[in-house]
Amino acid sequence: MPTNPAAVRTKKYALPTKKYVTLAMRYFFKTQLKWGLVPLALILINAVLNLTGVYPNLWIYITAIIGSILYVLFWLIQFTGITQLAQYKPMFEKFQYEIDNRQILMKLNMKEGSVIKWEQILESYKDKDAYVLVISKGQFIHLPFTIFNSEHDIKVFERIMKQKEQLKA
Repeated sequence: MPTNPAAVRTKKYALPTKKYVTLAMRYFFKTQLKWGLVPLALILINAVLNLTGVYPNLWIYITAIIGSILYVLFWLIQFTGITQLAQYKPMFEKFQYEIDNRQILMKLNMKEGSVIKWEQILESYKDKDAYVLVISKGQFIHLPFTIFNSEHDIKVFERIMKQKEQLKA
């Protein structure tokens, strides 16, 4: 795999499965927050109908709450299941990252790896202990600050992300 001598290189790092589930659920809640208004609206409409005596119904409260809980549990099970499936095992292997203006090179070893173009990154954010690059609903690149070799590498990485408009200035 061709490498750029000016690229930011990291130490090898594997995404822990518990961290993956946490990241996936956090992104899920962030993107699905608007759908939380549907059960809330149903409950409020039913409350108004109950108070006015037009249509007294208590089941909508139970149905909306249980439906919401089951929806969240469904996605929690999905994200937890991903960590157990063989086809997703490569997501949790140790990679060394080489990051430059063109791409993110994920190297499994000197001969194996994959390339992620910056255009594939949907959004990025800086967490308290890491950078998280979102590729899709269930795929993330989690780059803890500790895998960078120096403070200079972190600053160069941040500069690249700001140039690619992945991180707000």
